[in-house]
Amino acid sequence: MRILVVQHDSELAAVISGCLRRIGYDVVVADNLTDADLELGGTVYHALVADRAQPDGDVLRLVAAHRRAGWTRPVLMLTALDSHAERVVLVEHGADDYLVKPFNTAELASRMRNLCRAPVIPDPASRLCVGDLEQGRRGGRFTRAGVPLFLTVTEAAVLQTLMLAGGALVTRERLAKDCADEQHQPESHAVDALIGRLRIRLGPPDLIQAVRGIGYRLVDPA
Repeated sequence: MRILVVQHDSELAAVISGCLRRIGYDVVVADNLTDADLELGGTVYHALVADRAQPDGDVLRLVAAHRRAGWTRPVLMLTALDSHAERVVLVEHGADDYLVKPFNTAELASRMRNLCRAPVIPDPASRLCVGDLEQGRRGGRFTRAGVPLFLTVTEAAVLQTLMLAGGALVTRERLAKDCADEQHQPESHAVDALIGRLRIRLGPPDLIQAVRGIGYRLVDPA
């Protein structure tokens, strides 16, 4: 797997890349946003590790732009701030996980292994299908049996996350990130409530399977 590290501090970049190489990843380092943008646009990377503060701007702008363009790979953000507000901002701009500086390389290795264990994500240019549920190319409209579904932004985000998992289990914690604009507290029942609304909107037969206490997956009833 190839990982892009965006880090302008050469000493910290060496620590991060050395850690990731020791656990088997191929690592490329970009020391500014311009080079990182070129790398993501021209090379296939399986994950991104990025320090939020860069000399030429906030790396969240880069992440958000590539997310809008359909880039779906895991993103681990490095930040000097550890606050509820910071966590919300990171998630809203496309981060999957974060580490607060200074951090332990063992924790960095563990976080990356966890992120890169996620199921292989289909090409975002293709349509996503589970049974008769379909999402059009590049994040287009959802339909079921050819009938358009009218979803809120958060409902659409959760449904897309489930579809991208390709039938694999998605934890409630992961889905909670898509619900961050509705309910920030991870211990809340926001995910369960939203799944209930999705089931109503999708109609029968039920495509969403619950795994008690863990999360949800999409299954084809056929």
